[in-house]
Amino acid sequence: MTEASATQRNTAAQVEETVEALRAHGTDIVRVIYPDLIGVDRGRDILVGQLPSACGHGLSFCRAVYHTSPRGDVVPVAGGLEAGLPDVCVRPDLSTLQALPWEPGVAWCIGDTFDPATGEPTPESPRALLRRVLEGANSYAGGPVTPVVGPELEYFLCEADPAAASGWALYGGATGNVYSAGRRGDPDGHLLRTLRLLADLGIGVIAGNHEFDGGQFEINLDHSEALDAADRAFRFKAAVKETARREGRLATFMAKPFNALGGSGFHLHISLTDSAGRHVFEDPGAPDGLSASARHAIAGLLRHAPALSALLNPTVNSYKRFGPDTLAPWLIDWGLDNRSAMLRIPPERGAGTRLELRLGDASANPYLAVAGAVAALLLGLRDKAEPPPPLEGYGYQEDSAPRLPGTLGAALDALEADEALTELLGTGFTDAFLTYKRNEIERFQQHVTDWEFMEYAFQI
Repeated sequence: MTEASATQRNTAAQVEETVEALRAHGTDIVRVIYPDLIGVDRGRDILVGQLPSACGHGLSFCRAVYHTSPRGDVVPVAGGLEAGLPDVCVRPDLSTLQALPWEPGVAWCIGDTFDPATGEPTPESPRALLRRVLEGANSYAGGPVTPVVGPELEYFLCEADPAAASGWALYGGATGNVYSAGRRGDPDGHLLRTLRLLADLGIGVIAGNHEFDGGQFEINLDHSEALDAADRAFRFKAAVKETARREGRLATFMAKPFNALGGSGFHLHISLTDSAGRHVFEDPGAPDGLSASARHAIAGLLRHAPALSALLNPTVNSYKRFGPDTLAPWLIDWGLDNRSAMLRIPPERGAGTRLELRLGDASANPYLAVAGAVAALLLGLRDKAEPPPPLEGYGYQEDSAPRLPGTLGAALDALEADEALTELLGTGFTDAFLTYKRNEIERFQQHVTDWEFMEYAFQI
């Protein structure tokens, strides 16, 4: 299915009905957003009367938006600068339309991007990538399956502080409020306000708490089919950042924003159901209650973990989160209800049988994280791979399992070398992602950091 056909399911009559319903609810603006290559929400506000045109012809954007760095530099990815900065078009997916509780009169929806010349999905589109992976699921799994994903995301909240080197300091930074709720770790009630707004947004938020470090929060989302889960995680990140801005604060999903503190994770709880709705990973008669398919899925995630690091730990900063005793995985292992393992199997069985991939950090693009994890899992099912024995005890002994890549460059090399995974992801996406991220490394290596100045300037 092309991107165009996927979004043309809305007939002209349905679009007009949507316009009338929006006007009846006092909505005069529709914000059409889409994820760029790194998961930033790009978009445009349109008057509600322009929705039929947007659904028919699409909204034009420069394709190089996909190749733009967080600081606004255009990275020379094929199809952008050297092609004369051509257009992509974005069509609203009206099935994702929701009112914005913090912006009266505004609704937002996710758009799908396509090449206006061919009608085909834009190769860099993260949402299109996830669709492609899911469309191949049945053939890789040997029968009809539906991947189901429950996202868990952490973030730090910061307040403006002109005295700080970055201009920002931790909000409510008292230590010791680990996994707590209430005002001791959240003196201004940020979490309660955010939970209520997110509940009104309807993206499946179920719970939240103050996390391990000062100023850090975790909010959990319900599980759903993989594309919907990625859509909700994408909107969750955008919504948390926007609501923090309304408070005059900064919410950051950066992997490790502070030297003295831990990092923020992006855990994925993944299960499979078959065409009858049965849980594929459950087998009460098998060791540990896990089916052969569960073992194969575990093995696939372990086998492709080095390449997955590039997608789930996608920044230079990501690799400063890893290491012994960090509560972040740094070895390629799995365990039964073991939070020190990269891949944890929670203790629930029956309908709760699932895998928890703890590899990712919060900077990951939700679509790429879910697409990569599902692709690796499917390759494990296809190859009928078998995992090593599960981890016993505390999983930070270096000789107990292979290490994950220690730098973004090593992870990108692993992704490029993983031909099975890149074939499933597609060369158009993989080439663009590798080019973009290697440029990020080059820019970082040319930048003089505060650490270098303090280390060398006074004595050398």
